[in-house]
Amino acid sequence: MAVALDAFWQISLWHQWFLPLGRTWATLVDPNDYFDWMNVSIHGIDEDAVRDAPRFPALLPQIREFCEDRIVVHHMPFDRVALSRAAQRNGLPELRATWLDSARVARRAWDQFSRKGYNLENLASELEITLDHHDALSDAIAAGSIIQRAMAHSDMSIDEWLRRARQPLSGSVNRVGDPSGHLFGEKVVFTGALVMPRRQASDLAAAAGADVAGSVSGKTTIVVVGVQDLRRTGGQTKSSKHRKAEGLIEEGAGLSIIGEEDFLALVSAEESDFPN
Repeated sequence: MAVALDAFWQISLWHQWFLPLGRTWATLVDPNDYFDWMNVSIHGIDEDAVRDAPRFPALLPQIREFCEDRIVVHHMPFDRVALSRAAQRNGLPELRATWLDSARVARRAWDQFSRKGYNLENLASELEITLDHHDALSDAIAAGSIIQRAMAHSDMSIDEWLRRARQPLSGSVNRVGDPSGHLFGEKVVFTGALVMPRRQASDLAAAAGADVAGSVSGKTTIVVVGVQDLRRTGGQTKSSKHRKAEGLIEEGAGLSIIGEEDFLALVSAEESDFPN
């Protein structure tokens, strides 16, 4: 279960969360502080807007109810830091949650966003996610939607993304095959949960000579299928990558779909097993 969150520059000024099962909760907060003109120019909230709003200590119990001991999705580090600072300022215990940055996920899920273009507005546009930018509720829903899209795109669970988001960008499954390997010229894509970590499987494929990509295309020659999580495939028994591969085969593509055991046998085979 995950909660998506967005906080503006002054977290104690404005909070809105995207809650599980489509529930939403929004509130204005009296920051008990001055209003910087730059912040007001971004979100349009001034002293008059929060005149009768509660302060952060009064709202923290409800915030804990929504977020405590859950995965909290945020876009960029500010939200996490701002919540922590708000608690510290008021002498309150910090929120106990597992944090997942949707920007870090996007940078690892899609190659085109790895170095640039991973701001929330651009991601929403590229992924066709509805966004009223700088409206915190809309921002929060967009952050949660990015995680959902990344899970579907990568066939990785949210627990897998919690681990992957903490790893360097170089941890991508994409690999260039060793030209001396017996599988040189093959293009491999993995889908579903493998027994071994996907990065390890990618290393094995590349050492055997195969290029490894994150998505199925007309250049793909081998799709390795692991166990599918029906929660991530919309109840389908096959992932979107698996179904796309089958569609390409129906169109005449020279593509093979194999299981993990066959993949391990393939990469461990000696070159003598492959006659010229």
